[in-house]
Amino acid sequence: MLTALNISNIVLIEKLNIEFGVGLNILTGETGAGKSILLDALSLALGARSDVGLVRSGCDVASVSAEFDNVPDAVRAILTENGIDADDNLILRRTLSADGKSRAWINDIPVSVRVLHVVGDGLVEIHGQFANHRLLDQSTHLAALDEFAIANIPGYSNLLTDTHNAYGEYHAADLRLHELREIVARAADEREYLEHNVAELRALNVRTGEESELSDKRTAIMNAEKNAAIVSEANAAMNPNGKSLDSFVFDVAHILERIKTEPNPYADQIEKLYEVADVLADVAAHVTTPDMDMTSVDEIEERLFAIRAAARKHRVSADELPEKLNQMSAQLETIDNSDAALKKLTHDVDVFRAKFDACASKLTTARLAAAEELRKRLRGEFPDLKLGNADFMVERMETDPTATGVDDITFMIKTNPGSPFAPLHKSASGGELARLMLAMRVVLITDTGAHTFVFDEVDTGISGATASAVGLRLNKLAESAQALVVTHSAQVAGFADHHFKIEKSVRDNKTTTTVCEITGDERVAEVARIISGAEITPESIATAKTLIK
Repeated sequence: MLTALNISNIVLIEKLNIEFGVGLNILTGETGAGKSILLDALSLALGARSDVGLVRSGCDVASVSAEFDNVPDAVRAILTENGIDADDNLILRRTLSADGKSRAWINDIPVSVRVLHVVGDGLVEIHGQFANHRLLDQSTHLAALDEFAIANIPGYSNLLTDTHNAYGEYHAADLRLHELREIVARAADEREYLEHNVAELRALNVRTGEESELSDKRTAIMNAEKNAAIVSEANAAMNPNGKSLDSFVFDVAHILERIKTEPNPYADQIEKLYEVADVLADVAAHVTTPDMDMTSVDEIEERLFAIRAAARKHRVSADELPEKLNQMSAQLETIDNSDAALKKLTHDVDVFRAKFDACASKLTTARLAAAEELRKRLRGEFPDLKLGNADFMVERMETDPTATGVDDITFMIKTNPGSPFAPLHKSASGGELARLMLAMRVVLITDTGAHTFVFDEVDTGISGATASAVGLRLNKLAESAQALVVTHSAQVAGFADHHFKIEKSVRDNKTTTTVCEITGDERVAEVARIISGAEITPESIATAKTLIK
């Protein structure tokens, strides 16, 4: 429901804050007071195409925000898809600069005008010269008829569910059949390729983790070869000319011991030479060539390179080769079993299609019954709304199967005897179209989707009993949803739950539009003005009180 509209610098409106209420909100005022400007501003907040002419003369930026509560579930879903937190309160805001640039926000989160428009359509439905044409959009007619049928045709909801489920089974089976047929069509070319690669991978028989194991083992062997060479070099160094180094050092120390001087001047060095000789002997005893099987490195490298080549060929990692083998084996098995699988799937599709056709046929029959009931009720509304020459019908065309059946629905109307039926948006205009939409919305009120309806020009060319009939229907619509109505009819204004007066004033050579809610004597006086014009008479006052009562 629209709770508030805040407008700044739009045409004649300098600054305006309006709080709307539940039920029927009536807006009245003299011609040229700015009623159309008000609806222009609301439309801008709802994502309508911007017009730089809306910016008030002398101002750089115009802005408008519309506040809502009790947000419909369908709108919540749209908000969630666009990353906007959805609660019970929602603010749509739009700015328009004098250079034509426009920006939009939802709950202070920047959004595109397209998103704003989609959300706005889900909140407010406008009928009249500013219409957003929800019911005039043929794509909405099937859903509208289904909503009406759910409320008026016993068991209709079950028919919708059965058809939806039957289509799901049929569609899934049909997709599988098409996929299998594509595989079979490619089988002749793919069989040889698959057979060769499956045989190759089976022969290779790669284990997960095997590449890493082989790589580690190859590295170890390569290091062992290098270590063996180093050890051999060390042994050679410790045995020059066939005699070990420790023997040479020992001999040197022994020779130096023979010096006769007491004490021996080389005693310390001799002791260190003996220690070195012991160390060299210990090293010689332990430094031996590693005992490695060097013949296996060629086999390891051959295996490792074969695995890596297969991985490159199939564009997967080495550890993914076993899964690749499983996939290609399954494809090959599918091809081998394609005849039996095709036969079974074809049978399944035929069975599911027959089930869907039965459900869709029942749904079509029920839809046609709902269409007749809708036509009957609308024709009952037309005379009181000065649409006595109008007629309504639902045109049904066969379509390809969908989750909603096989019906393409279009609402058709003719407003004059002898003229052919035509789609809604091509058959009426202005107030006639607004009254037609009013009749349809009253009949289809079971689940409106939008919580706010706006009617402009709904009273064009009518008065007396017809205007009263329009007011009654607006009042009925407002029992289930909020309605905003711009009217010149006293009979319509008399039904208001909230009455707003639109006035134009001139101050400091500037023209400004203001809007305020009126009650009591002010409201009586405004309804009396609508009745009698500029000069309010006692008779018009009395009539106004009667209409309001």
